[in-house]
Amino acid sequence: MKNTLYCGDNLDILRKHIKDESVDLIYIDPPFFSNRHYEVVWGDEAEIRSFEDRWEGGINVYVDWMKQRIIELHRVLKSTGSFYLHCDWHAGHYLKVMCDEVFGYSNFRNEIVWCYSIGGKSSKTFGRKHDTIFWYTKGRTWIFNADAPSIRIQRKPDSHMRVVVDESGTTWQEKTDAKTKKVYRYPLDKVADDYWTNIEQLNREDAERLGYPTQKPEALLKRIVEASSNKGDIVLDSFCGCGTTMVVAERLKRRWIGIDISPSAIALVKKRLNKVGVKEKDIDIIGMPTKVDDLRAFKPFEFQYWAINEMHGTPSPRKVGDLGIDGLSFLHHCPIQVKQSESVGRNVVDNFQTAIRRYYKSHKSELKGYIVAFSFTKGAHEEIARIKREGIIINLVTVQDILDRKFQTQQLADQLI
Repeated sequence: MKNTLYCGDNLDILRKHIKDESVDLIYIDPPFFSNRHYEVVWGDEAEIRSFEDRWEGGINVYVDWMKQRIIELHRVLKSTGSFYLHCDWHAGHYLKVMCDEVFGYSNFRNEIVWCYSIGGKSSKTFGRKHDTIFWYTKGRTWIFNADAPSIRIQRKPDSHMRVVVDESGTTWQEKTDAKTKKVYRYPLDKVADDYWTNIEQLNREDAERLGYPTQKPEALLKRIVEASSNKGDIVLDSFCGCGTTMVVAERLKRRWIGIDISPSAIALVKKRLNKVGVKEKDIDIIGMPTKVDDLRAFKPFEFQYWAINEMHGTPSPRKVGDLGIDGLSFLHHCPIQVKQSESVGRNVVDNFQTAIRRYYKSHKSELKGYIVAFSFTKGAHEEIARIKREGIIINLVTVQDILDRKFQTQQLADQLI
């Protein structure tokens, strides 16, 4: 099978597309029950959108929502497979009880405590500096690669032992029995315990960081994927977000399936995979919008990101106060404005003209730009013709134009030369 990215509700996709007992390893990092509202910068601080992590109706609604999905994840997991659920203190204990019911109490393997130091501190409580990862297996036998590099951690040598390196480069500690003079060797590393302190959260300057609010470090996923799967196995992440699981699985030569409800997330995962050498032709991407009507229901910033991304542009790093400029075009960095509207008229063109003039004050170039919308009025086209005589070129781009691939990279470059 091809590696696959699905865009849509994971419950629906699991039921329709993923076969019984077809997956070797599942890791999920679902939205936590934190009642926070994030204003998020995605994609190298390019995309900004509203990321809601709210659950109206309380904890029972949230747990029921999760249970429906975990039942399906249990169904698609092989009898020798493992399931890892990443959560925090907000709902961890509720989810543990629910997972005991779905997987069986006896199939619980570890409560892994991931400790880190990055994040805010409180003067009124002890600092909350850990997440919890519950590990379940489906059956009584499972994969656990205790000798995988990311599973072994170095221990401090005992003070009464010698440290030696053998011919193969393996480090040991050894001692000699005082009576028998026999030499005993012990490995200097060991299997990691269930509290992980040697993997840090991503900081603001970290090279991995994409600005995604709940992005986890690749080292964390590497330990899980190496421990509980083998080369060629299938790894599933049904809340794949910015795609860390997919990237790690790809590097470790596993096959993978990623699911996310956000088209912006899927687009970001595709870009991230491309950076590690995965070509789009080698991925099945299912569920991304293909019709104009699909895009009408998008949230405003999802729609904005979709339009600019499909035009190979760069979204503005500011959600508001962007002076009417939502992004910049490929190559020549001309302003793009996105309107999730029908019949965009003369007034929008006039206002964008002002934004273009303001933008180009600091850019020595011809005055050019794009407006994207579902449709434009006759007045908008007339205004475009009028301002062209003043040396300002604004291209009107419909959503259908984008879907028809009329504005791929080369066409954009040609029009802007």
